[in-house]
Amino acid sequence: MAKMVEMMKQVKQLKKMQKELKRKVVSAASPDGSVTVEACGDMTIKSITISPEAMSGMDPKRLGDMVARTVNSAMDSAKKAAAGDMSKLAGDAGLGGMFGG
Repeated sequence: MAKMVEMMKQVKQLKKMQKELKRKVVSAASPDGSVTVEACGDMTIKSITISPEAMSGMDPKRLGDMVARTVNSAMDSAKKAAAGDMSKLAGDAGLGGMFGG
């Protein structure tokens, strides 16, 4: 019975972690600043902003490549932020090394 109670506590903590990750936002920008991407800790894209100059003055293939690189950079930042938060929250919740903490 005690194990069941402990498991229920862990499930509750995991749900709390998921909510926290949805609120965590990181951003990445292309080297020239023409593309900006915001990603959430739950690995979703919140927004992509492309400057008007890039829209009108850049080759479409080059712009697409820049967007893809910036999205990948934002997702990498989101993964790192999520891993750090999950590890901290898991430690606080007494979940041990479940997330590397």
